[in-house]
Amino acid sequence: MLKYALIGCGRIAHKHLQAALALEKEGRLRIAALCDLSPQAMEEKRGRYPLSHAACYTDYREMVEEVQPDLVAVATESGSHGEIALHCMEKKCCVMVEKPMALSLSQAKEMAQQAKRQGVLLTVCHQNRFNPAVQKLRQAVEQGLFGRIFYGSAAVRWHRDKKYYTQAPWRGTWERDGGALMNQCIHNIDLLQWMLGGEPVGAMAMTDQLAHPYIQGEDMGLGILKFQGGYGLLEGTTNIYPQNLEETLCIFGEKGTVKLGGAAVNEIQHWQFAQGESWEQARQHSQFPADIYGSGHQALYRDMVRAMGQGSTPYITGEEGIKALEIVLALYQSAAEGRMVHLPLLQGATADYTGRFEPACREGWAL
Repeated sequence: MLKYALIGCGRIAHKHLQAALALEKEGRLRIAALCDLSPQAMEEKRGRYPLSHAACYTDYREMVEEVQPDLVAVATESGSHGEIALHCMEKKCCVMVEKPMALSLSQAKEMAQQAKRQGVLLTVCHQNRFNPAVQKLRQAVEQGLFGRIFYGSAAVRWHRDKKYYTQAPWRGTWERDGGALMNQCIHNIDLLQWMLGGEPVGAMAMTDQLAHPYIQGEDMGLGILKFQGGYGLLEGTTNIYPQNLEETLCIFGEKGTVKLGGAAVNEIQHWQFAQGESWEQARQHSQFPADIYGSGHQALYRDMVRAMGQGSTPYITGEEGIKALEIVLALYQSAAEGRMVHLPLLQGATADYTGRFEPACREGWAL
């Protein structure tokens, strides 16, 4: 039975624990340890879930040394993902790392290389790829039902207030998080590039800070991506009043049109092809989750445990996780420099944009 440890007991931890507990009930893993800088956060999780058997640590290095877990989930603040994941892989742990996998392109690439060097598995928590509606769309893409795909669009229209950002001092900072595109929108950016074949060749963007002067990053980003065979449109904001509105993904081709929407792109809202299933048939793949996190972590965990048992590749590798990160960094560079940025990037990090929205630096594109 696999020994499992969770590092980070904050906002997303409950999704990880629910998925791990389901596998624990099946005898496929054992939750051996929790780790967080806050003992109170760990005790809260132990009070909510049957975790009395799990040891608690405030130092992840100590935890890895003493527990020697087979699988570690990293769900800490964004700026620490890379450092923690690299250490765990060095100690021969397989790793599941929350998005974004790192805040610099160089560190993300080092993570993918470390997994290969150490002979361990690395997967990135882009759990929305497992949504039944997303899987249905992916199947249509792979079957060529769209014919030529002209373009796709991804929109994240959410609300984040001051309380959200002040709950954790790292949120909205360039050094430890980034803005709306990196934090809130990266899941949908991942889906868009996945449907359009990956490997964009150009990016243009405008970003701004319209309603959250107490953060460093952007609260609105608009972008255009050029792929080998089509285009991608991006819209991401945390300024929607008075609450989250929607997250949508649309694909438009010569023989098909699909729109996914809902809380976490879990609903098939439009489905029309020259040939293939009707919308009435396809809509059976819709889900209606209670929150924006959806239900994909369950499938993500099952896939990782499967891959570990079979010695095969996880569905979402480190190399796949790099793709969405690279796009966000290209969008940041484009917005800051006021020009199209060509991909692939050689380097890039959120920390490069420290001071971006201070008066002397906020012009970007000349209007």
